[in-house]
Amino acid sequence: MTRTRRTATVLAAAVALLAGGAATPAVAQPAAAAAATSCYGGAESLTYHYSASAVEFGTYTTSSRCSDINIKLNTTASGVFLDACIVFVDHTSLCNHDNTYSTFGPQWATVATDVKDGTRFTLRVHAYDTDAQVVPFQLAY
Repeated sequence: MTRTRRTATVLAAAVALLAGGAATPAVAQPAAAAAATSCYGGAESLTYHYSASAVEFGTYTTSSRCSDINIKLNTTASGVFLDACIVFVDHTSLCNHDNTYSTFGPQWATVATDVKDGTRFTLRVHAYDTDAQVVPFQLAY
């Protein structure tokens, strides 16, 4: 009889643990992958239309969703790139990285790194060449 009571007690404890959600731990994504998914998941879709001069998008304000400002061109056309930079509007009217543009393509890439939450900025874009007539892209910040 004692053995049956002990088994019943162990089973009752196991059922209580299962009911409390301690059964199977969830499989967690690596921290970097989860952060990237959350950052890119909130990306804004924008479209660049060719212009001889630079085009500005924004003013935007960074959040805790991303620690960087990222861009990705959404085009399947080969050879289409955009030159872009970030202007931190509360501090300057010039582009980051010593007032230079960087060239971006169809993969996620960082335009500005380690940007504090609450920072106001614009994205300044110009065509890499005349192939960039109408270019949809995403901005994650």
